[in-house]
Amino acid sequence: MSIPLSQASQQQPAATRSAWGTVARFAVLVALYVVIVHVLPRPAAIKPEGWRLLGIFAATVCGLILQPVPGGAVVLMAITIVSVWGGLSIQQALAGYADPTVWLVMAAFFISRALINTGLARRIALGFVRWFGKSTLGVSYALAMSDMVLASIIPSNAARSGGVVLPILRSIAELYGSRPGPTAALIGSFLFTSVYQSICVTAAMFFTGQASNPLAAQIAGQQGYSVTWSSWFLAGIVPGLCSLAIIPPLMLKLNPPAIRKTPEAAAFAASELRAMGPMKGSEWLLAAVFVSVCGFWVTSGVHGIDITVTALFGSAVLLVTGVLKWEDVKGERAAWDIFIWYGGLLRLGKALNDAGVTSEFAKAVGSAFASYGWVTLFVVALLIYFYAHYGFASITAHILAMYPAFLAVLLAKGAPVGLVVYSFACFTNLAAGLTHYGTTPSPMYFAHDYVSFGRWWRVGFVVSLMNIAIWCTIGFAWWKLIGYW
Repeated sequence: MSIPLSQASQQQPAATRSAWGTVARFAVLVALYVVIVHVLPRPAAIKPEGWRLLGIFAATVCGLILQPVPGGAVVLMAITIVSVWGGLSIQQALAGYADPTVWLVMAAFFISRALINTGLARRIALGFVRWFGKSTLGVSYALAMSDMVLASIIPSNAARSGGVVLPILRSIAELYGSRPGPTAALIGSFLFTSVYQSICVTAAMFFTGQASNPLAAQIAGQQGYSVTWSSWFLAGIVPGLCSLAIIPPLMLKLNPPAIRKTPEAAAFAASELRAMGPMKGSEWLLAAVFVSVCGFWVTSGVHGIDITVTALFGSAVLLVTGVLKWEDVKGERAAWDIFIWYGGLLRLGKALNDAGVTSEFAKAVGSAFASYGWVTLFVVALLIYFYAHYGFASITAHILAMYPAFLAVLLAKGAPVGLVVYSFACFTNLAAGLTHYGTTPSPMYFAHDYVSFGRWWRVGFVVSLMNIAIWCTIGFAWWKLIGYW
């Protein structure tokens, strides 16, 4: 089939521009590598291959931001390159894919696929709406609580917040005739801002709240501080619930809806649940696995069974019983994409630490701020770290670019390790609420066009002040009480 000449002439410049854009982005990565390796002075304590490794790592993080090719491809190329120029053998470079944390994330993704496929995740969300959805405020709380429960085991905020919660949110808005445009303010605009800000909090509350949280835990482990599912849960539950309690009433002030009573929402949820029928055998079995896996994660310190083993065993039970099909596992594209970039990034980060790059950076910054105590440096660094997320469209890229460095610097200054580890890890997720591109669900919510750009950013900034205030007072006090610092 031939393409008309006029159409071809329109397509070719677009294709050419796309190709040149890809080349330009790769050129930026190469330039960054060259500047680091051949222009910046190399500390005597770091070997040449370690310095080249730093250049590759920095270019990789930049590649995750610029995306000349998908992120997984960027990391795979970096893993290949470090086996040639970064001082690692190919066996060492690929070792990240055998890391238990990577397989924990994979197993959690498989269980989450079963939750979505069987309808159990949607049933949980509809149940909350039926119980608490008789007011606009109640609907917001119900959807936030649904996401919180699912965050305990679903590490993809796109899958649970975008795939489960968002469709129910949109259905409720339309139930009241609230659509993008003049009627958005009836209820939809309020719900979209309130629920989105809430899902950023739930992402901060759990080890599995967001796919990059285990990465932060792994980086903390390299500094000798162990972060487990139960320890993260204990850290996040109190300040997280406080934030979740305040966000909807705050949204009533910042983005007030015209409709305050929503009895139809509860009736809608009840009718949807009736249409789904009673829980099927597969849902009951999945619910048992869900509760068991979470129970074993919480009590891992008692019985000593690794949480990755528990998650893999839960996935195996679902496969054996047919609740989860092998085709589902093969078709879980998001999980396999994360497997590639996550395992690679874990290895690159560990290699940087082993090469002494992180410790040298900490020494250099520590000497520059020698006149300041750790408290002053901690406060300044935390605020800089939080609002730097305006420049990131990925929580993963933010963690990789800044978390290891700030962690090393503050620990070198004598800051309490638990305070630093959890505050920076949790704040990365909270900061995603600043913009309409801060994490994967951001554009999914913003694209529904219920909330203007200006309102989204204004709400994000005000909520950020509230979250910082809560987590830096109640959160830090709670962590002190439970002995984290």
